Amino acid sequence: MAITKQKKADILSQLGSALSGTASGVFVSFKGLTVAEVTELRRELKKDAVKYQVVKKTLLKRVLTDKNLSGDMPSLDGEVAVAYLASGDDLSAPARGLQTFVKKFKEKLAFLGGFVSGAYLSRDEMRALAAIPPVPVLRGMFVNVINSPIQRFAIAMSEVAKTKTNYV
Repeated sequence: MAITKQKKADILSQLGSALSGTASGVFVSFKGLTVAEVTELRRELKKDAVKYQVVKKTLLKRVLTDKNLSGDMPSLDGEVAVAYLASGDDLSAPARGLQTFVKKFKEKLAFLGGFVSGAYLSRDEMRALAAIPPVPVLRGMFVNVINSPIQRFAIAMSEVAKTKTNYV
């Protein structure tokens, strides 16, 4: 069904303002997703402040051209949707959120590429980005790395103290 020029202009302005205010977005190809599956996908992505929108490829390309991203735009084959970070600073949230659904709906949903911090990323780069844990988990891992030598030193000193008290 054809979209009127006014409706296209509305979509362009809405999508343009949404994507201009975000630093991260993922393009996915979908085919055969049911309404219930898309609703579940949107609900889960919303928890991480990620929006999911189905959009015409020509309109998406026009908006992305205006965004002036560096690199080569990934090929947008099939029916295309974009998931983008609505708010927050976790740049990997859209890719990570979609990764669980790409695994769950293998034949229906696939990464096409995306953009992060002003540059296009390929399909493989988006998969790698999706494997990065969330920021709180990364902070916890960092604290654990810093804490480990201190903890081992304290255990060693405790063992030394135990051996010294046994000889007295």
